[in-house]
Amino acid sequence: MSGHGAAIAAVAIVAVATMVAGTFGLRRARTTSDFYVASRAVTPRWNAAAIGGEYLSAASYLGIAGLILAYGFDVLWYPVGYTAGYLVLLALVAAPLRRSGAYTLPDFAEIRLGSVLVRRAASVLVVLIGWLYLVPQLQGAGLTLSTQTGAPTWAGGLIVCAVVLVAVAAGGMRSITFAQALQFWLKFLAMLVPALALLFVWQHRDDAIAHGYPAAHQRTVVTLDAATAVRAPIAESLLIDGTLDGAAVHGRTAVSVGEHRLGAHTVVTLQRGDVVPVVTSLPSQRNQSWLSPLGSGKDHPLYASLSLILAICLGTMGLPHVLVRFYTNPDGRDTRRTTFVVIGLLSAFYLLPTVFGALGRRYVPDLLLTGKTDATVLLLPERMIGGELGVLLSALITAGAFAAFLSTASGLTVSVAGVLSQDVLRVPRERRRAQRIRSFRLGAIAAIGVPYLLSLPSQHLGLAAVVGLAFAVAAATFCPLLVLGVWWRRLTDVGALAGLVLGGTLATAAVVFTIVAGTGSGWPGALLAQPAAWAVPLTFAVMIAVSRVTASRVPADAGRVMVRLHAPEALADELRGPIRSSSGTDRSPHEPDRRTTTPAHPAI
Repeated sequence: MSGHGAAIAAVAIVAVATMVAGTFGLRRARTTSDFYVASRAVTPRWNAAAIGGEYLSAASYLGIAGLILAYGFDVLWYPVGYTAGYLVLLALVAAPLRRSGAYTLPDFAEIRLGSVLVRRAASVLVVLIGWLYLVPQLQGAGLTLSTQTGAPTWAGGLIVCAVVLVAVAAGGMRSITFAQALQFWLKFLAMLVPALALLFVWQHRDDAIAHGYPAAHQRTVVTLDAATAVRAPIAESLLIDGTLDGAAVHGRTAVSVGEHRLGAHTVVTLQRGDVVPVVTSLPSQRNQSWLSPLGSGKDHPLYASLSLILAICLGTMGLPHVLVRFYTNPDGRDTRRTTFVVIGLLSAFYLLPTVFGALGRRYVPDLLLTGKTDATVLLLPERMIGGELGVLLSALITAGAFAAFLSTASGLTVSVAGVLSQDVLRVPRERRRAQRIRSFRLGAIAAIGVPYLLSLPSQHLGLAAVVGLAFAVAAATFCPLLVLGVWWRRLTDVGALAGLVLGGTLATAAVVFTIVAGTGSGWPGALLAQPAAWAVPLTFAVMIAVSRVTASRVPADAGRVMVRLHAPEALADELRGPIRSSSGTDRSPHEPDRRTTTPAHPAI
């Protein structure tokens, strides 16, 4: 079987399986609660697998290996932070958030503070973070399909949109829970089997990463899709057919140390041992620095690392598609159990991208020339193994990659659609169930359609880097809101709103500037590229200071809500009152307590 045919078959199997799971959920989705939170009846083991399914996104599956190839030791904080974030979530907000009885983050904000304005601000941020997170998923799908089949880059994202809409519109959260749990295990096996095979091959070759700059392991032909600025770390002679610094060249050409510009459609043929020129957006570093802490080549690497750790660890608790999954547990105890299982699953998975990233430095360094380092995982099996086995392993990785795109996009679509349907396309509770579900489905179309359009003209940045920016926005907004809302009784609506507006504005501005203009140099560039270290403390300070000034606006029922968030489960059940938010959402769950009933299905 050809590589293209195997990849197409893999994508088709994953897409069909996801849609079948969606129609399975349609038969069981009978209430509005089924669509939003699967009637709060998901058991810890299934929910943990589903969380792993949607959390292990394009950034985890493709992006981490690409960043390790380019930056080395310093970006190992990504997998560490992605896992450690759940420890923070477990310790601070997981169980109280479930006891709140909310459907969405805006629900929690209004339940805790009794403010429609805070709810609306939270809704805007949920949509913003969701769209910012969705764009790299769709770009990753385009990169994967283009790399493996030669299809146009817009096709991969379009396939993801179509499949996700079928699954989400069919049965909402109930549909995607079962699919995401299966997709986690598909992703895990799709990374584990090739990683073991590659390690076996590498061990028998005894082929270590050499000193000096990364060099081609074998003859490799690289075609540049667009004009590209590159940096040559040493003076050498390369085979180039196209344009170099505005002059037409054909054949072996002397390339001096420094920056050069290669024209669109230029072909560079790297012979074994040729040092690879590096696109200027990535650092050109020796392998010794690549293997050393703070040797990434970034400006102010210590600040960048610390701010990244803060963004990922604190941003996890502010990701809407992660938090909405905790609302699906029957109670706070199961929420804690779910989080423990998630930590174990993620710890096992994140060992694998590191293997691909390290081997990629040796076997696919030519990706540094194009900047498409996210293709590391996709290309390694055929480069290192080749033959039918290499084709099959590549197809397996492609299947896992599309499972990653579909599962994460599904979770994000549900969380954003839930907010849009409740706050933008709102249908009163007294209206018929069919109208409310129709509103949810329209919200799902907008939730994934807008990011798809945004992904088409966007410059391709590192997938993990863009997702890291989404974490920074979440950390600078929802982290302070949740921590103070859960643990500080004196938080007021004015204080929360001031913090959300300031933190959201500053973090979003930094993110937009970085995406549009790229990473700058010096301290300004470092501060904008990693805004969490200054934006998070600033938001906490503003929320606390403004709340103290407006102490008279502490909600009258703040004490009751706080007791309900922290009381043992049995007592918390007695405190469930009929108080409603302005959106029509009960402050207690809409559905009966599912701990006293038998779920319709062992998974959901």
